[in-house]
Amino acid sequence: NTNTDTMTKPKKFINDAATAVDEFIAGLLLQYPNHLRKLANHHVLLHSSFANDDHPNTTRVSLLSGGGSGHEPSHAGYIGENMLSGAILGGIFASPPVSSILAAIRAVTFVGGKGALLIVKNYTGDRLNFGMACEMANAEGLAVKMVVVADDCAVARTKGITGARGVAGAVLVHKIAGAAAGRGFGLNQVAKVAETVAKSVGSLGVALEAVTIPGADMINDRLSAKGELMMEIGLGIHGEAGMRQCPLLSCDDIAKEMLSAIQNYGREINGKIVPLYDSGDEVVALVNNLGGASNFEMSLLARSLVTQLEKDARCKVTRVLVGSFMTSFDMQGASVSLLPLTGAMASDDMLSLIDTDTDAPAWAKADVWKNAGSSPRPSEIEIDEVYKGAPSDTATAGVAPLPIVLVENFATVAREIISKCCDDLINAESLLTKYDTIVGDGDCGITMQRGANEISKRLKSQQLNVEHPALLFSDLADAVSASMGGTSGILLELMFRKASTTLATAANEGIKSRDLALAFRAGAEAVSFYGGAHEGSRTMLDALFPASVALLGIDESAVDVEGAAKAARKGADATASMDHADAGRSNYLSKEQLIGTPDPGAVAVSIVLEAMSQVLS
Repeated sequence: NTNTDTMTKPKKFINDAATAVDEFIAGLLLQYPNHLRKLANHHVLLHSSFANDDHPNTTRVSLLSGGGSGHEPSHAGYIGENMLSGAILGGIFASPPVSSILAAIRAVTFVGGKGALLIVKNYTGDRLNFGMACEMANAEGLAVKMVVVADDCAVARTKGITGARGVAGAVLVHKIAGAAAGRGFGLNQVAKVAETVAKSVGSLGVALEAVTIPGADMINDRLSAKGELMMEIGLGIHGEAGMRQCPLLSCDDIAKEMLSAIQNYGREINGKIVPLYDSGDEVVALVNNLGGASNFEMSLLARSLVTQLEKDARCKVTRVLVGSFMTSFDMQGASVSLLPLTGAMASDDMLSLIDTDTDAPAWAKADVWKNAGSSPRPSEIEIDEVYKGAPSDTATAGVAPLPIVLVENFATVAREIISKCCDDLINAESLLTKYDTIVGDGDCGITMQRGANEISKRLKSQQLNVEHPALLFSDLADAVSASMGGTSGILLELMFRKASTTLATAANEGIKSRDLALAFRAGAEAVSFYGGAHEGSRTMLDALFPASVALLGIDESAVDVEGAAKAARKGADATASMDHADAGRSNYLSKEQLIGTPDPGAVAVSIVLEAMSQVLS
């Protein structure tokens, strides 16, 4: 029983459910020290302008909303200029008390002021408590009106007097009515705007897992209790039962179910029920995370919804808002709210209200698709990839010409070295594989062989530019990139690319043998910088770094390839006595597994340096 209790008990960041709302408010006040103020003695948050001597309600209508806690960022997140003036917070999924609602009304308006509008979601407790406060405020001489939002398309119109629930569509009511108030509309005008939006918007939610509220003793597993991958279509923001449960659907099929339910529910115009949207309609889509979905999943769902609205329904979705707007704690689900910009919503005034700026922290301004229907979204037009220009193009492209090569017979010697190195690496496959099977994942020999084969093939087909070292190293990097893969592949590619850029920017007097040595060192340093390892980490760097030092030698006018080869071999052999590794697969192995076997990457480096030395000797 203990194990079962541990598995089903919910895990939350919480101290005590009884004080959670107080602590939540305290957290918000820490986040927004200049933006929010708390109303004394109540779970009410107000815009900081109400702390000023110049009362905001002198010049504009105030807007209030609220409800049970657990739907964050609703409603406090929408407090701001051109949105809500304040929010009343109830307990967890519980309507706020009449006393707090009335206190909030008194704080945001006064007798002779511009009045206040209450925006209320259609739940019995909210309607009664906000309604009672509204009437009490009116009795005190305050001008207060109330608009009810019932946008949930999951509840059948024939299902009693309770009616559709208020869900995320209420956020669009907050936004548009708040902008109207900010523009100076009177109370009756603001209320009319709010009613117009409320009657036009339709929403539907789905969930893959139900909500578990803070303080609950058990995880709400009603969508997983049967041991099947189930989901629910049409459930409410408090976890109320939806239209139906069904096996888990694909993202596209979920979107299809959501849009079908919203369209079939429709909206009422002149006493008749008509489809919510028609072909050619401009639409606002608010895709809402119910709390537990990832941002990645939300973008997938948004794509499915918008694609179907535009391709199947022939609508123009000009504003796509995706994020957490009205949640249900940790419910793994999402909802979509659609607002057709037709009829009364199609006026220029309404459109400008939607796009009016606000500093409400939870609102993200829509990136509007302008000229919808007559031109594609600019985001659909890809920016052409910029390809690497041919060597002969560098002068005309504003790139400095490459330094001249002063190394005698560079091309001839380069061909011999590359051929010898590739042959020796290919022949060493079994040895490298043997070492890597002990201290790695067994693929080093095959990986090096793939790279060597590709480089050899390109050398024979004259795909490697051996006339200039900067171009040669760039071509080697391309060959490695196309063939090797894995960590060693990307590290060697980085080394070659760094060597290439180092040589391309060498001194104007031209590239000498010592410049090649310096490029080798720069490449080794790049492997360390980007890969994070260093000499002593039991990697290829244990051969690369000693070789890069020895290569430069003592004489500043020459390089010591033979000395570099010996240093590389000594460094590779030394890795066999290292009892720990700081990087690579060897990092997971014990001291006993490592001792006695050299690092295969370091051995591969020593094989290459020895091949170079043999050619040059």
